[in-house]
Amino acid sequence: MNKFSRIASALALSFAAIGAHAAAPAPVKNVVLVHGFFADGSGWKGVADILTRDGYNVSVVQQPETSLEDDVKATTRAVDALPGRSILVGHSYGGMVITEAGNHPGVAGLVYVAAFEPDAGESLKDLADRMAPATKGIKAADGHLFFDPALFHADFAADLSVADARFMAVSQVTPAVQAATAPVSQPAWKRKPSWAIVSKDDRTVNPDLERFMAKRAGSKTVEVAGSHVAFIAHPDQVAKVIEQAASAAGSL
Repeated sequence: MNKFSRIASALALSFAAIGAHAAAPAPVKNVVLVHGFFADGSGWKGVADILTRDGYNVSVVQQPETSLEDDVKATTRAVDALPGRSILVGHSYGGMVITEAGNHPGVAGLVYVAAFEPDAGESLKDLADRMAPATKGIKAADGHLFFDPALFHADFAADLSVADARFMAVSQVTPAVQAATAPVSQPAWKRKPSWAIVSKDDRTVNPDLERFMAKRAGSKTVEVAGSHVAFIAHPDQVAKVIEQAASAAGSL
């Protein structure tokens, strides 16, 4: 190989390395948190504080729960407002929302926290009917759902204090029934990586249903010993999974 050939080969290797470096995906530093039924975004405070401390940009969606469509739009607006790619995190019904909203090109991955992971054509009600939860506390009135305050601590937030659970019960969001009966059309988990946290002591969503949905979706699954609101009671464990998802999705 003559001198010019060696120089040409060296330049080609250098340009290839530069091109590979330029094509490497940027790290995911945005996290969008979506709450579920009977709660609101304030429940994410412990998780959000940890993520913010660790350098993530956090957005908490306060979706109206008037319909699945409205809630997907609210979540999409939150993704649009952040520069770069995001991890979507959904608790409970929030899993329905992120499954549809996760088709946004700015979403790098999905994290389900004691959440519903629907397939195409499935609603929250369809899934809950498939494997019923232990609680009998979910009631309907005037086109909305509510959780019986007398059962709220035992069946929704058992690992919170009595006082905290009582306040959640009296301040609960009452979602429209149609939000629970609307089907998802295009599940984002079929095209994007997903993670799932199963709450082993959940009485609001059947833990076996959580396991079934996570396995079907191919979600990397972690189990925690907690109630339906494990994301409030155990924010460190939930934040750890979210950060692992952000790191893994950033390398894809």
